[in-house]
Amino acid sequence: MKLTHINKDNNPVMVDVSLKDVSSRIAVASGEISISKEAFDMIVNNSIKKGPVIDTAIIAAIMGSKKTSELIPMCHPLPLSKVECNVEYKIDKDSKIYSIVLSVTAKCESKTGVEMEALSGVSIGLLTIYDMLKAVDKSMVISNIQLISKSGGKSGDYQRY
Repeated sequence: MKLTHINKDNNPVMVDVSLKDVSSRIAVASGEISISKEAFDMIVNNSIKKGPVIDTAIIAAIMGSKKTSELIPMCHPLPLSKVECNVEYKIDKDSKIYSIVLSVTAKCESKTGVEMEALSGVSIGLLTIYDMLKAVDKSMVISNIQLISKSGGKSGDYQRY
């Protein structure tokens, strides 16, 4: 298999998408952060001194999606038409695990996909939650960052579940 980001001289290159057709592209990614019950309760009760954790994480996720090409070396800058975030609170009372699942949907009309924008958004959003709660809980774990689905483009659709 030929790697697309390596040229014939084995040097890194940005993929040439100039001959590809513009199409509607959508990607959904998600990830999770496990936190202590104390931190979870503080989020739910909006009692974190740094401010509204979830609102801040959503804004950070949107900003992270928009800045992807500045963070990932070979990503093309994309004209995002929409970034939407969804937050789910999870409690497993048997194992006493409290977590927040962040999903990011990124959409654009472009010649290349938006998977990295959705994944970057999730990562930055979860890191923001960590940053805002680190004084309360240093044992937090960020996990399961993954592409859930994508549509559009030459490689076709993908659905994890």
